[in-house]
Amino acid sequence: MSCKSKFSFNTIANIISIVSGVSLAGIIGVGSYVYLNKDAIIEDIKKDAIESIGGGALSGLAGAGALESLPLPAAPDSPATPPVGGGLGLPVPSNPL
Repeated sequence: MSCKSKFSFNTIANIISIVSGVSLAGIIGVGSYVYLNKDAIIEDIKKDAIESIGGGALSGLAGAGALESLPLPAAPDSPATPPVGGGLGLPVPSNPL
């Protein structure tokens, strides 16, 4: 019994090759577009984020006078002095040897 099919291995390999080439061209095209327009994309996202989060919230608070009623932090009584022996005040590790 011979099994004759309409598609030969060559036809299937050619179809897979074409699909692979089109996919690769699409990936390269999208990557190139993003790389060339990355600054504009970043600025657009920043603008949208500021408008949606910062712009509306801060202007609403400032307009209502909420920021004016917040107390200011007090200044420290004395300047911070470094710990005795200098450094950052971190313990010195012991010698493992």
